[in-house]
Amino acid sequence: MADTDKSTKQTPWPTEIRLSSDKRLVTVAFEDGARFELSAEYLRVMSPSAEVRGHAPHEKKTVAGKKNVRIASIEPMGRYAVKFAFDDGHATGIYAWAYLHELGATVADKWRTYMAELKAKGLARE
Repeated sequence: MADTDKSTKQTPWPTEIRLSSDKRLVTVAFEDGARFELSAEYLRVMSPSAEVRGHAPHEKKTVAGKKNVRIASIEPMGRYAVKFAFDDGHATGIYAWAYLHELGATVADKWRTYMAELKAKGLARE
């Protein structure tokens, strides 16, 4: 891929990433027309970090108690991703553009699954 080519069919390119003034919501827009509002809590519990995902599917953790988490900062990671630092100290997940797009496109299903996992494990958002 040439440096001037900002998109591929596999990876939608972001056109905007905006953090709300209360630091609880990130708006991400992509050149394919998709626009998503993702809560800090959702981004935190869906972190692509090894701490949350593990190194294999059976190691994935259900992260509880993040209802009031905020985003402390957003840092670009080259041309392919961003890293969110959260006010609970978590800052190791690197969110590739494709993963951010996936999180937005599947938020309802992922959130429903997350809520079911919390309930099954006796955990809470607060």
